[in-house]
Amino acid sequence: MAITDVPAFAHLTDIDIESLAVELDAIRQDVEDSLGDSDARYIRRTIAAQRALELAGRLMLAGGSKRWAWWTGTVALGSAKIIENMEIGHNVMHGQWNWMNDPEIHSTNWEWDMNAVSKHWVAGHNVKHHKYTNILDMDDDVGYFILRVTRDQPWKPYNLGNLLFNTLLALGFEWGIGLQTIDLEKILKPGSERDFTLEQTREFSAKVGGQLFKDYVAFPALTSMSPAATYKSTLKANAVANVIRNVWANAVIFCGHFPDGAEKFTKTDMIGETKGQWYLRQMLGSANFEGGPVLRFMSGNLCHQIEHHLFPDLPSNRLHEVSLRVRALCAKYDLPYTTGSFAMQYGKTWRTIAKLSLPNKYLRDTADDAPETRSERMFAHLEPGFAGTGRVTGRRRGLKTAIAAVRERRGVRVSR
Repeated sequence: MAITDVPAFAHLTDIDIESLAVELDAIRQDVEDSLGDSDARYIRRTIAAQRALELAGRLMLAGGSKRWAWWTGTVALGSAKIIENMEIGHNVMHGQWNWMNDPEIHSTNWEWDMNAVSKHWVAGHNVKHHKYTNILDMDDDVGYFILRVTRDQPWKPYNLGNLLFNTLLALGFEWGIGLQTIDLEKILKPGSERDFTLEQTREFSAKVGGQLFKDYVAFPALTSMSPAATYKSTLKANAVANVIRNVWANAVIFCGHFPDGAEKFTKTDMIGETKGQWYLRQMLGSANFEGGPVLRFMSGNLCHQIEHHLFPDLPSNRLHEVSLRVRALCAKYDLPYTTGSFAMQYGKTWRTIAKLSLPNKYLRDTADDAPETRSERMFAHLEPGFAGTGRVTGRRRGLKTAIAAVRERRGVRVSR
């Protein structure tokens, strides 16, 4: 089953966990104390560049009749939508730039260019997901209601469609994000929750209507006035640009939550949870992927998902420097720092989704010791007092060493 005792799983004492919290708090304070003009210039220039790229894409679609011009304009528009969605919208609505006191770049005012209503997303994502990260039946992002991503989710016959459902979710990710926070079943039950859901539905419908009108009526009609473009060509370009954005956003987010090593937890984990234990759960429940400046920027710096989950309201342009210090802390406390190339992490998410389309009886590993699902029970065969300092090496023995010991023992058992 999923992790029920985070400290036991991590092989850390209460003192270790609180010491870890102190060191993470120090990282946060250092970044907050150093925020200034260069950071403000970064986000303002990013917004200006994104708008210039979108304008260039739309002008290319209006002014060029060649196929290469259509594709160039479409890719430019799709890239602009990615930047607006990932590096700007997502991060602005996390409050990362509220310290600037700029009403345009404030979490309460930004409305992003996708179907999800910003205030709905803030309530569902900032509160539920980031507070209850990967806690089964509390974090709606665990499987997005339709995917089986851990063996702790009971298998249902419709899970055979896992791969198909994830493909559809990727193509229409903005629809999944937009509908995720609306519990449509409550419309059938009279009461205050029904009224609230109806209000959410009206707001979502209005947002979707505006998005559909903008992308599939207004802009195609505007560009059709050019002799080098048609209504249909721009409509198709907008549709493809939205799909480009959707598929990329889905891939980046899934790489941060579903590769091997991104742990899942039970409801009991958050009972009496201290700040240090919350920090630890964020570190264990998230995964990174590696890349240079371009990949970091185009992913909204969510390639540093571990750091983002530790400090969701720190500006995204600072997460790379923060990651160096967090990685060092993981080494100090013998914790795994889950990362890999983008291709490897994304491939692992698809592998997990493919495997878990089948019932557990067809899977080799158990729900306590599988690449994508583990618990403290996987360490049952380690000798008592394993955690602490190794008598021979004099080094801390924590989760990373414990996992290696279990794998080594399993290898010996299999070889016999």
